[in-house]
Amino acid sequence: MSWSDKGRQLKQNLARVNWYFCTGLLFLLCVLGTVVWGGIQLHNLLNDADALPIEAVAIKGERLYTTDDEIKNALQSLMQNSFFSADVLDVQKALEALPWVYHASVRREWPAKFKVTLQEQQAVAHWNNTAWLNVNGEVFEALAHAEHTSLPLLSGPEGTEQEVLTSFQQLNDLLTINGFTLVNLRLSPRHAWHAVLANGIEIELGREDKMSRIQRFINVYPTLKQSNKPVATVDLRYDTGFAVGWGDSKQRVDNK
Repeated sequence: MSWSDKGRQLKQNLARVNWYFCTGLLFLLCVLGTVVWGGIQLHNLLNDADALPIEAVAIKGERLYTTDDEIKNALQSLMQNSFFSADVLDVQKALEALPWVYHASVRREWPAKFKVTLQEQQAVAHWNNTAWLNVNGEVFEALAHAEHTSLPLLSGPEGTEQEVLTSFQQLNDLLTINGFTLVNLRLSPRHAWHAVLANGIEIELGREDKMSRIQRFINVYPTLKQSNKPVATVDLRYDTGFAVGWGDSKQRVDNK
């Protein structure tokens, strides 16, 4: 094929090309390229802590035990992010990891502020000598403060926290209206209950009918006081009676 024939064939091929389609496709590719480039630039801007810094973190909620330094340390990594790249869930988890924080609510506020609302733990009892129980019967660990020394001592196997707390509240309500105060309640691994009153009396309640047994103690205590001997222990694990410990000696007393 001569060069003139190749030239004529090339002209014929070019004549058959849909230049409108090609021009449109080229325009579309240019638009897509611009969008992608703009998206990359926007992403970089939103993640630029220098361009869009977090200017303030407002802390709300009553705080008795959580210090400003603890919050500052927990949010240290947050302040290195931009306003938009900071993960609200990560901030919440970091704050709730603080010992006395029960719940943290975090939200963004335009243009560059985070608002945080903290709810602290409400300790109602010591748990197993190493931790605390909150009002929901949940275990948490934190340093004690002076006002916590008077809280009751509760203990039991793992997973029985709510059961022990509920039982303490029920027993203490019954004892309180009769002039006693429950300060220690223990559930053994065999699910037997052991109680200690503020006056030092230790009470064995066994595994069943603890409410009726504590009522039996309340009913008989006036009689025990007439002995003019200090009551050390009362064992209520009997169907028709109980055992009383007077110092180092014990005797069986029928409850009739």
